[in-house]
Amino acid sequence: MSSKNIATNFNESTKAFVSPEYIRNRFSTIMSNMYKDEVPLYGELLNLVHDINNNVLSESKEIKEQLTNTGEITRLNMERHGAIRLGKPQELFTIRRLFKVMGMFPVGYYDLAPAGVPVHSTAFRAIENTALNQAPFRVFTSLLRLDLIDDDQLRDNVETILENRTIFTEKALQLIEKSEKEGGLNKENAETFVQEALETFRWHDTATVDNEVYEALLTQHRLIADVVAFKGPHINHLTPRSLDIDKVQASMEARSIPPKDNIEGPPTRKCPILLRQTSFKALTEKVTFKNSVENGKTGEHKARFGEIEQRGVAVTQKGLDLYNELLGKTRKAIGGSPTAENAAEYNQLLKENFKAFPDNYNELQLEKLAYFHYFTSNKVKSIAKNKAYTKTDVNQLLKDGYLTIEPMVYEDFLPVSAAGIFASNLGTNDAKREYDGSSNQSLFEKDLGEPVYKLMKWYDDMQDETIQKCLAQINA
Repeated sequence: MSSKNIATNFNESTKAFVSPEYIRNRFSTIMSNMYKDEVPLYGELLNLVHDINNNVLSESKEIKEQLTNTGEITRLNMERHGAIRLGKPQELFTIRRLFKVMGMFPVGYYDLAPAGVPVHSTAFRAIENTALNQAPFRVFTSLLRLDLIDDDQLRDNVETILENRTIFTEKALQLIEKSEKEGGLNKENAETFVQEALETFRWHDTATVDNEVYEALLTQHRLIADVVAFKGPHINHLTPRSLDIDKVQASMEARSIPPKDNIEGPPTRKCPILLRQTSFKALTEKVTFKNSVENGKTGEHKARFGEIEQRGVAVTQKGLDLYNELLGKTRKAIGGSPTAENAAEYNQLLKENFKAFPDNYNELQLEKLAYFHYFTSNKVKSIAKNKAYTKTDVNQLLKDGYLTIEPMVYEDFLPVSAAGIFASNLGTNDAKREYDGSSNQSLFEKDLGEPVYKLMKWYDDMQDETIQKCLAQINA
């Protein structure tokens, strides 16, 4: 065969492969449109967040410059994260393969059982900074822990129910395999893949169990009923990113959006850290139970809500330990999770306790409490070339004005906050219960089919990459 024919055949098999970023953007856009159709209040929430973001950018030159320097400004209004809850290991294994087609990988392990939610989780997202800025869509993905169901008969029943369901379409599975074998999808296949993948996340108002089984699942834990009683893991929320979550929280009721009682995460700060989240309360939706169509037997189910997040600087392990210490101290003082009754007291105490956490980017950097992007300044042109500069010189280079920093945004999640969102939106006290089961990351990774990316190492590597780039410029 001639080289021309070889090239032609190669191009035919790989031609016009679209990027994972393209597929990820298409999927998140179409899912957002689907969610707006199914949950109209979500569309109103997007409008509110968009308006407030525009106001912040017009009023704060500093925030606008910060987002421009880090490349985040281009993704601000397309920022979304979603969440799904899976029932069995095979579903987790396959969802990993599905997300990989979109360039999304499992980052971090989260055990929510200590916070009263019988799942453990990871977040699927892009792992390159440029890929994140092009398409930041991420999905917090939880797997039900059957070992935490204390009713043996119910646990066996749950296993049987889950074993008999398939949450992926045949066409989606075929296209996942095609992408794995050929290294990508062309535009036509990608479009079909997006539409087929969407079916896994669609809401179904007909339960796969009868009312009696549903009530038994509900009694065990409301989230277990949500995972087990339906055809698939309907997307239960999508989340826009706000630049001022306090203003969103205060503005929701004026737009007839019922807010949860309290913002989850750290208090309001000049230099935001980690992640703050709030939401509108879960919808009460009509459901038809199995074998009840003929007698018109319907019930209600709460699952889907609208969440908002404000992302701050990522913290180091030292910073996370301090955060957990201060959060734990606050919750212990009020006797657990905040409620509508003690929200004001909780917020005041939280603010007071977090005075121990520096609220200045230079201090956060100097004390190694947070991660940053490093940049060379214009002054670097005049730097003395009498030595080779290394990482040990970074703080002095910053002090002397040869380097500048911008906060590295936290791309991930907080287990206590996630549990708080779940609890307040499911309208239940389940999160106040405690589970005896220990964390089991090795089992989760076995079910997943590969290890998760280590959270802190990812930020370490990202920060080091920017430092090395600066040093190369200085030493050139």
